[in-house]
Amino acid sequence: MRASELRHRVTIQEKYVGRDENNYPLPEVWIDYVKLWAKVTPLSAKDLLAAQAGQAKTVARMKIRYREDIDTTMRVIHKNRIYAIDGPPLDDPNSSYEYVTFLLSNGIEKHTDE
Repeated sequence: MRASELRHRVTIQEKYVGRDENNYPLPEVWIDYVKLWAKVTPLSAKDLLAAQAGQAKTVARMKIRYREDIDTTMRVIHKNRIYAIDGPPLDDPNSSYEYVTFLLSNGIEKHTDE
């Protein structure tokens, strides 16, 4: 995989539930898990129509170097937009250890620093 292909900076976030001094759960907050270089590609009009026909909400793909620690409970921030991770990673067709692709949805909500 060429490094020049991964030219988009993304932040992966995970939910965090802390506890107060009385051991009561605090409200959930999203915290930064890792910042990565990725290739984020919006779906083409043809792909969007096909996804909508299947009731899917997928709006983009994100390709990153292979890693096993990112899952569907996390979210992606790219260009101040928040995306949910739709499903398990799709492995590359060569060795399955070069890169993974995630399908992303819900790119409507704007991200603001809290």
